[in-house]
Amino acid sequence: MKLVILLGAPGSGKGTVAERVEETSGYVHVSTGDMLREAVKAGTEVGLNARGYMERGELVPDDVMIKVIEERMDAGGEDAAYMFDGYPRTVAQAELLEKSLAGRGGVLEKVVFLDSPREVLIRRLTGRRVCRDCGACFHITTMQPKKEGVCDACGGELYQRPDDEEETIANRLDVYDRQTESLVSRYENQGVLVKVDSDQQVAPLVKEVAELLESGTDAAGAQ
Repeated sequence: MKLVILLGAPGSGKGTVAERVEETSGYVHVSTGDMLREAVKAGTEVGLNARGYMERGELVPDDVMIKVIEERMDAGGEDAAYMFDGYPRTVAQAELLEKSLAGRGGVLEKVVFLDSPREVLIRRLTGRRVCRDCGACFHITTMQPKKEGVCDACGGELYQRPDDEEETIANRLDVYDRQTESLVSRYENQGVLVKVDSDQQVAPLVKEVAELLESGTDAAGAQ
């Protein structure tokens, strides 16, 4: 079992990069949200446990979340290759993941850190618009819909989520920085972290990350 982790602040492009890279690689993109939804839909004991926290609007505890992740990893078998997006976010979560991975004979190949200046993240997130009906994402400057305010996919109304307002975003980024500073240092010390400048257009960014995973070696700009 092989694992790649995509790290990056909200707005760094993790989800977009993972989805595009998945199309041309052997890695399966799995986000934290995907894992939770799959477990709940499957109706497993772990999924039902996680569902209780989600319905109460609470964060799923680490000891429950790692069981959800273990179910997902086991479903793929020994030859699976996963690209995690959104997990882990703390050192404690990383330690649980590493223990579970080792117990399955798995290998953490790389941690790709999509690094962006704070002002770029704020600009990206405040410009994001989401479809109320299907959840498709657009942007007022970089990914405009064909018709303003209308989703290309289903014709639903596009809106700005409350957590994409500038003050809220600033708080989210502060929380992210506090949570992940030690995590980034941990992966740097382990020699698995590769920093990629995500302040670039989607196509070249996806190409850089895909080549990085294919090569099995650090990119020229790795730190």
